[in-house]
Amino acid sequence: MAKASSAYVCQSCGARSRQFFGRCASCGSWNTLVEQLDTGSDRRRRRPVAAAGGGGADGAPAAGRPRHSEPIQAVGERPLQRLASGYDELDRVLGGGLVPGSLVLLGGDPGIGKSTLLLQSARAMAERLSVLYVSAEESAQQVKLRWRRLAEVAGGAGAEGSTGLQLLAETDLELVLQELESLRPAVAIIDSIQALHDAELGSTPGSVAQVRECAAALARIAKRQETALVLVGHVTKEGLLAGPKVLEHLVDAVLTFEGDRFASHRLLRAVKNRFGATHELGVFEMRGQGLAEVSNPSELFLAAEGPSPGAATIVACEGTRPLVVELQALVSPTSYASPRRTATGIGTNRLHQILAVLEKHMGLPLSRFDCYLAVAGGLEVEEPAADLGVAAAVVASHRDLTLPAGTVLVGELGLGGQLRQVSQLELRLQESARLGFVRAVVPRGSGLGGAAAALGLQLLEAASVAEALVAALGVDPADDRA
Repeated sequence: MAKASSAYVCQSCGARSRQFFGRCASCGSWNTLVEQLDTGSDRRRRRPVAAAGGGGADGAPAAGRPRHSEPIQAVGERPLQRLASGYDELDRVLGGGLVPGSLVLLGGDPGIGKSTLLLQSARAMAERLSVLYVSAEESAQQVKLRWRRLAEVAGGAGAEGSTGLQLLAETDLELVLQELESLRPAVAIIDSIQALHDAELGSTPGSVAQVRECAAALARIAKRQETALVLVGHVTKEGLLAGPKVLEHLVDAVLTFEGDRFASHRLLRAVKNRFGATHELGVFEMRGQGLAEVSNPSELFLAAEGPSPGAATIVACEGTRPLVVELQALVSPTSYASPRRTATGIGTNRLHQILAVLEKHMGLPLSRFDCYLAVAGGLEVEEPAADLGVAAAVVASHRDLTLPAGTVLVGELGLGGQLRQVSQLELRLQESARLGFVRAVVPRGSGLGGAAAALGLQLLEAASVAEALVAALGVDPADDRA
């Protein structure tokens, strides 16, 4: 056996050093170098597996057979067969389902519902596929209790009689690899990658070396066996996925499961996806019996009561999904030399820019007022199409005005006070009409007057923010008598 030696590994980027430094020379992080033992035996042990995984399409080893390049036109194409996860919201974010041989990394805060989501999906997939659920953090009895509760809620006897779901409560990487080789499941779930441990590495579970080597070994066997592999990852205090960045580069898709632990809804997003788009959004609701899909998420982000001063409704697009969201603003005289600006769900810099445009081009003395802005329901809205709604909410609160019921506002606000066109406007108007809205304020030149009339919407077009607010409020907000 090779003589053990020590090295210092950065817990942020995975860079190695033979000497300890207070700051990592690679990524610049402070106090992240941790001493770890390195025997060098893991490289030799993994080499045969890597060679076996480098074979042709039939899985045969490529050793002894020279490789040659070929024209890209001559490369054979294979149809992409996706595996349905059992939940439309999860399939939407994945781009249509799990791809055989792909690696998916799912991250989220502790207690947000990652294990519940994957166990529900595994139970649904096990009715038609072979699924292996590796629990490295909980005992088999704990997983069985949750599975039984979910099965009873789902309808009982059919789920209890399912035999396609195999459970393995193990933290040893070698035993997990042996189980994958033996069962060759269509889908494997590892909960979680930070809890797996390779006995041949001297570092502790969850360290950079352990996470990197365990993920690489699982990736090789998943590619060779055409097994769709789902890894659960922890997040840091900053909300980023824990472990080295090489883990995100190794996998094919990175999903984040987010939401307020004190709220009922959960949002599933794709940060990276080699087999689909990264801007899709899946919405779930946490209930006492587990996670339930939300087919109409706009209901979560709309207030049940009628219109109130300082409230405006926008239509935000998350990928191909339009969401009707309510914005709430509160403008009050400041007691300090510098007014406060607080935004929840909207970038603070974006709010500062909109307030400056309103003060410059509409003459509103907003520099003497505190401004608070919030997106109802805790949703994060990043696209600029919400600018007009933010401006309307701020002006309505400043003038103590109420927007007419059934009005939505869509438009990007330029620094000159002009309104710019936004993408997928027709899709936004269709969602507004479906939810019963009757008026839509949009930038001029959209060319959708006929389509809006067919939907039963009154389209109010404006070239500037002043025209848009006059059309929406019915009065000139710059007039002191308003």
